[in-house]
Amino acid sequence: MFTRIVKMRFKDDKVTDFVTHFNSVREKVRNQQGCRSLLLYQDKNDSNTFFTYSTWEDESDLERYRKSDFFNEIWQETKQLFDGKPMAWSVDEIN
Repeated sequence: MFTRIVKMRFKDDKVTDFVTHFNSVREKVRNQQGCRSLLLYQDKNDSNTFFTYSTWEDESDLERYRKSDFFNEIWQETKQLFDGKPMAWSVDEIN
């Protein structure tokens, strides 16, 4: 199992649009094969910056999701709201 972290910064006038959009698809993402959790965080010092943390069973589950029509629809809408390039990391927990 691993975590995918995505950092995104949104245009001032698009923050509410992003949160609304995220809330409308959150459960569908959580129900994707291999997705164990999905959380959204907002930066304390920059209210336009958000982070998603999703936990996946296997990298192939994330890749299947990323290649799906569903992801492409979500990403097409989300990327129009960006104020800068998003950043992503796949990380393993160290015990």
